Amino acid sequence: MILLRLRSTKKGKIRFASHRDIAKVWERSFRRANIPLIYSEGFSPRPRIAFGLALPTGAESECEYLDVKVDEQNLASSQLLEIPEALTELLPEGIQVTGMAEIDNKAISLQQAVTSCLWEITIAESKHDADNWVREVTASKELVVERVRKGKIISDDIRPFIKRTDECGVNDEGHVTLKVELRTQPRSLRPSEFLKSKRPHLTQLRLRRLTQFIDTGDMRLDPLEVGQSLDTSMELCSP
Repeated sequence: MILLRLRSTKKGKIRFASHRDIAKVWERSFRRANIPLIYSEGFSPRPRIAFGLALPTGAESECEYLDVKVDEQNLASSQLLEIPEALTELLPEGIQVTGMAEIDNKAISLQQAVTSCLWEITIAESKHDADNWVREVTASKELVVERVRKGKIISDDIRPFIKRTDECGVNDEGHVTLKVELRTQPRSLRPSEFLKSKRPHLTQLRLRRLTQFIDTGDMRLDPLEVGQSLDTSMELCSP
């Protein structure tokens, strides 16, 4: 048995598919590609696929990850290297496998390992207003917002979860974009919560996840970098 970690995109119309629907798409694609997976035991065996941090429905991404256990004994070495291309041909438009690595079977799960995400948020406000808003957020020592946790509304200081914000830009459509890195540990800060951290609240038009990071203390790694790359040519497709 080998554990593979795949990186993929989620762009275009497919961004409106839910996390659960995307999971079913991946299972079907693995089956159609004749990739021998390891299944769970019991009355209703399921393929051993573990998905990373869920993406908000409607958001795009350059960097979605999943871990999958493959039956190495029934997989030819040539077939192993062809997995990214074989899956991309079967996946819906907008989902493309851009990287693959073999991971240690005892590796920490993606849900626990990823420590932050870099987001690009397209907003409706002017660049002047957005720049002022970002400066206020960055200068704030405390940003208290109401969050729902376990069915209860609590007040929480989210300032420690904002790792960095970049200078606002303007895209080809004339809309203002801002990039912000938000922590995911010990719990995630959603981009929507970030936009409501300071009044007047910013209005999100579009959301895209650019990068996920694993912070080891000494290094900041892409989730693929914790394993051994199986096909370096795939890195040409990396964001």
